[in-house]
Amino acid sequence: MFTKNVSRSFVALSLLLILALSALAGGGQERSKKKPKKEKIQNGTPVLWRKPVDIATRDLYWGPGGAAMKPDLRRVTFIEEQKGGYSKKYRVRDASGHEWVAKIGKEAQSETAAVRLLWAAGYETEINYLEPHVQILGKGNFDNVRFEARPSYIKRLDQWKWSKNPFVNSIEFQGLKVMMALINNWDIKDSNNKILLVRGASGNELKYIISDLGATFGQSSRTPIFWRITRSRNNPVKYAKAGFVDVVKNNHVYFEFGGKRNGLFRNITVEDARWMGSWLSKLSPRQIKDAFRAANYSPVQIALLSRAVVGRINELVSVPLNERIGRTR
Repeated sequence: MFTKNVSRSFVALSLLLILALSALAGGGQERSKKKPKKEKIQNGTPVLWRKPVDIATRDLYWGPGGAAMKPDLRRVTFIEEQKGGYSKKYRVRDASGHEWVAKIGKEAQSETAAVRLLWAAGYETEINYLEPHVQILGKGNFDNVRFEARPSYIKRLDQWKWSKNPFVNSIEFQGLKVMMALINNWDIKDSNNKILLVRGASGNELKYIISDLGATFGQSSRTPIFWRITRSRNNPVKYAKAGFVDVVKNNHVYFEFGGKRNGLFRNITVEDARWMGSWLSKLSPRQIKDAFRAANYSPVQIALLSRAVVGRINELVSVPLNERIGRTR
């Protein structure tokens, strides 16, 4: 009898021990399934625009990176394909070991020129160059390839929103919207924006940039029907023929612009337009031509595009106050 009781007690104790171990193991599994903590939000000074006091002497051929940062094309090797967007993109490494995102296709030229004009006006931008002919080992030979820098000292953070950011209602932010209309960037969406973290001795900076400016220098009709037909990118002839300032009414400027997020352009004042125009008017015709030369446009296209840009700048500078012009809304 005693032996039976001992046996029963041993079995019961064993079962309790097994259950306890199972519970501990299960708890450990639950803990392991917990999501890792999100990375802390980076601290830094938000920067969108810097006063371009040297605008009249800025080199729009080399752009924000200058001649010193241009890619070393003696050997360009493929790393991986970059997904997303309208154009084919490859991450590559040049002969000096620097990494770039190479954009291939119709947007390469227009984006190269757009970056230079925004940078000239004081806005933070990517660093890019256009190469007329490039061999990417492992992929082939290509014409008109845009190289966008990926420096190791810059960390790419999340996108920023047009509707909510530290600069909303500032004249610098209003000026950025004017620039989008000036270059006919109709692909206005948050996913094309990036925040770049740049660490420095005096503190961190959070640079707010537009990282995709390929849908520029074409047509951006306001017509809501068949928009895929009435909008174009990198089309110098259509860009030159497109209108710019449509109506000035109640101290607000309305553009002949049919991009996405049109609501963003409903609160641009005469002051906003003139402010942007006053900076751009400091650029010489030669500088503006250099922005398009850097993008490998033909001499005829350079003349066409630069005349159109100069004309648009003049429209901004001479926007009338509290007058109706153009068509009645």
